[in-house]
Amino acid sequence: MNPINIVCPSCMARNRVPESRLADHPNCGRCHEPLFRGEPLPVDEQQFNKMIEGSDIPVVVDFWAEWCGPCKMFAPVYEQAAQSLEPGFRLLKLDTEANQAVAAGRRIQSIPTLAIFKGGQEVARKSGAMPLGAFTSWVTNAV
Repeated sequence: MNPINIVCPSCMARNRVPESRLADHPNCGRCHEPLFRGEPLPVDEQQFNKMIEGSDIPVVVDFWAEWCGPCKMFAPVYEQAAQSLEPGFRLLKLDTEANQAVAAGRRIQSIPTLAIFKGGQEVARKSGAMPLGAFTSWVTNAV
């Protein structure tokens, strides 16, 4: 029974969940909300930092903006991917217009940019929209 840390998307509390129980739809110990929702989570700078630093599972981030056509085209693919990649991965969406400091600090130069974080560190990055199969393959092979 190897417990791993999962940050609750509702209250941002860190939860220790046995790895073997991840697929059992665990709830937060503090707020009792589901730890996984099967959808990408929109985050701000504080939530972004808490999620990438406090989660033991890999965190995939879609850096996007409302005005970006390719970002809008990729959004349904990203939503579909969340359904199949959770609970092995956490998928986040960070609006680069609303969170310019994060985008600048992470050197996001084009959008959409997709980045994978593990243990708080970026381990992979790819720019541009892609089809579902290519995206899920990239994510699972990158970690």
